[in-house]
Order: sequence, then structure tokens, then C-alpha cells
Amino acid sequence: MQNSKHIHLIGICGTAMASLAGMLQLQGHRVTGSDATAYPPMSDLLAGLRIPVHQPYAEKNLEPRPDLVVVGNAISRGNVELERVLDERIPFCSMASILHDEFLVGREPLVVAGTHGKTTTTSMLAWIYEVASRKDPALAPSFLIGGVAENFGTSFKVRPTRPFLLEGDEYDTAFFDKGPKFLHYFPDAVILTHVEYDHADIYADLAAVKTAFKRLVNLVPRRGRIVAFDGSANVTECVARAFCPVERYGFADDSHWRVTNLRHDGGLTQWTLTRSGKDFAELSLPMAGEHNALNATAAAALAAGQGIPADAIVEALATFRSVKRRLEVRAVVGGVTVIDDFAHHPTAIRETLRALRGAYPSARLWAVLEPRSNTLRRNVFEADLVDSLALADRVVLAAVFKSESIPAAERLVPEHVVTALNARNVPATVLADADAIVASLAPQLRSGDVVAVLSNGGFGNIYEKLPRAISSAW
Repeated sequence: MQNSKHIHLIGICGTAMASLAGMLQLQGHRVTGSDATAYPPMSDLLAGLRIPVHQPYAEKNLEPRPDLVVVGNAISRGNVELERVLDERIPFCSMASILHDEFLVGREPLVVAGTHGKTTTTSMLAWIYEVASRKDPALAPSFLIGGVAENFGTSFKVRPTRPFLLEGDEYDTAFFDKGPKFLHYFPDAVILTHVEYDHADIYADLAAVKTAFKRLVNLVPRRGRIVAFDGSANVTECVARAFCPVERYGFADDSHWRVTNLRHDGGLTQWTLTRSGKDFAELSLPMAGEHNALNATAAAALAAGQGIPADAIVEALATFRSVKRRLEVRAVVGGVTVIDDFAHHPTAIRETLRALRGAYPSARLWAVLEPRSNTLRRNVFEADLVDSLALADRVVLAAVFKSESIPAAERLVPEHVVTALNARNVPATVLADADAIVASLAPQLRSGDVVAVLSNGGFGNIYEKLPRAISSAW
């Protein structure tokens, strides 16, 4: 698109869509958008960019008529704006397709994919490139991340240099394109973190998920490279027929990139990273959790393979500041620490609670969960969810978000999870919503407690309400 256009994004508050809005604005386009609701951090990002966000969806949001409409993958037939777009044949496209056509052609796309760890790993990789660019400006990265990277204060950046780092999402692209978004990115290199059954609303089973990742692997050219986790048989299967070199990372003795001498000290993690059996670097990361050490190792491995020097990698990881809504401390009130974490899958919840156990070993750990993602709202993961939440000392579940949209036979029943947890001597309860949880929880908390609020959405603004209630109770 050579000339400035009016581009409207339906579903603009999704993490990728909000970032795309900012990128299009940088290209000189007039950008507007709409969504059902807006909540931080993406609402803050859009407000800072002064991009108008209309709420709720309405036909009038398309006035004056835009030149192009980008349809978010959460938008389906019946949405009033989409129906007007179709009726009037206003030109439309998906987020992934316009991203490729406008920003990736002629660049070096490096894609981070996997069921878990994509956002954090992409943020780490971007910061490594940023630190390295201080000596070599050609390495200054463009990036698109599914969250706000604290080191940058944004989820996107567009530069005239070649490296373009992307979080590769396996979720479908749009109502008219049911393939994964990452198949639009045609990567030169890929990180593959984990492959598990997820997104039960669009994938029938694990085999279908693996097929999607195998197709991504099949897009990497022979001159490219794949950095793949060594602790997953599913990952091994997905990379088995790659046409490019595959470098494994993790704890296995024979891995190309091996984590050794892993140590945890509160919120600090340190380890030795070896490359082909030889010491590569001593790494230090100001984040808790084995999973974050693995994320950092993947980012380091890909960066090193692309020519980034070891000293830049060491410096970048030592100064990495995490991502909004990933183990983010939202408040410390009366000695109670309230932490916000983007929870979308039982495995992610497990790793979050394990990390908090390491960072706060003497704390009474509360897990407050809103079953909101399309995965957590379904009962197929019920047993796994119980196993993950059992790592907490106390558990509070909210009602299933928009439960009416999930068939009753498939829907998670929070009371079943609570019954199973209580049978394991983990006190648990179900409360209707954020207000009920805040009213019940605040008087029970004591100094030294850690409250992990787990949701991939706004959760009734509990992140602000709970600290205020704790303060009042004390």
C-alpha cells in the first residue's frame, strides 16, 4: 500500500491486532478500531498511540467507510461490523496476511513458535538483538510480540533493518482462513518451544496440533535453522522431517545447546550453557523458574546461530525485564504480593506456580484462576488443571467466562476441580466473579502471602480491586 489509507481493525484489542495497528500507523495510515471491551496492557498501548477504539461493535464504527478492514481471528459471522463489510464488499484481509505483505517481504523473519513460552522467548530474542545492535546497527530488530516487552515498553517496533522477530501463533487466522497464523510468515529460522494439545475449540486432537507445527517446519528453507526443545517427544516428531539443520536445546546430554549447573536464588536464575559440548557462556536471568531458563536458552541459541556474539547475549539476558502479565508483580500491600500471570493452559499454570514456589519459598501461595481461554473453559483438561493447581496452598476459581458459549458436555465445571483439590487437602472454593473473590479473599490474607491471579483477560479488573481491598482490610 503505497498511499495513506484509512484502515479499520475489528477486534483491535487483541495483542497482535493492537500491535499491528501501531505498525500501520507508523506507515502513515489512518487507523481506527473496535472491540467488545478494552483492557490493559493493549488498551494502554492504543491510548498512548492515540488510535481511536470504538466500543462495543456497531455498524456506525465503519463511518466514514474505511479503505480496508482487518478482521481479527476472534471475529465470526454475526458480528455487526463484519456483516456490513460483507454486505458492502468493503475490502478486508486478515492480520497475518497484511503483516506479511506490508512488513515481512524482503526481511529476515525469525519466528518463535510453540504451545508455551512464545511471548517471553520472543521478547528475550528481541532484547538480545537490541543489545547487539549497539555495536552493529544492522542488527537493530523489528519485532511483533504478543505482549508488552518491558525493556522496550511496547509490543512492536519497525525499523529499516532486515531482522524481523515474530511470535508465531498456531491459532487460526480469520473466519475465512482457518489455518494457523504462523503459516503466513515464511520464516528463515524457527524456535519451537513445546508442542501440546491446546486450542480445543479449533483443533480436534493432539495429532491436529502436531500437523500444524509440522507445516511450519516444512516452510523453513534448507539454508535456515530450527532450534527445538529436547524434552518433548512431540517436538521431536514435528522437526523430524526438516530440510534445514535442527539444533536441540535443554537438559539432554547430547543436545547441541545444553543447560547445566542450573541454580535458583529467589527471583534470580543462573546456569552454564554449553554448545556442542563446550562451554559457551555463564548466563544470569533476573526471573524465576526453570521454564524461563529454557526460554532464555532458546533465544540465546537462535541468536548465536545468527551471528550474535556471546557477550551481547550475556548482557541482554542479565538485563532482561520480562513481559507485562508474565509473573508481573502488580502490587505489594501489607506484605501481600499480588502477581498477574497470563494463564491459558494447565502446563503454563503449573510452571508459573513452580516458579513462584522457588521465588517465594516460605510464602503461603494462593492461586486465583479465571477459566477464560478456550482451553481452560473445556473439561478435556480438567485432570491436568487439578494437578497444576494442587501446587498452590489455597485455590479460588471464578465461574467459567462466557460459559454459555461452550457446549454443556464440553464445559469445565469449576465445582469438580474444587472437589478434587479439597480431596487432596488443598483448600479450594468457587466464587462467581472478581467482586465476590475480592470480598472473600482480602480478609483472609496475611503478610507474607503471595496471590497469583491467573487469567488471559481482564478478570473484572481484579488486579486493581484486590490491592485496594487488602489496603482497606488492613
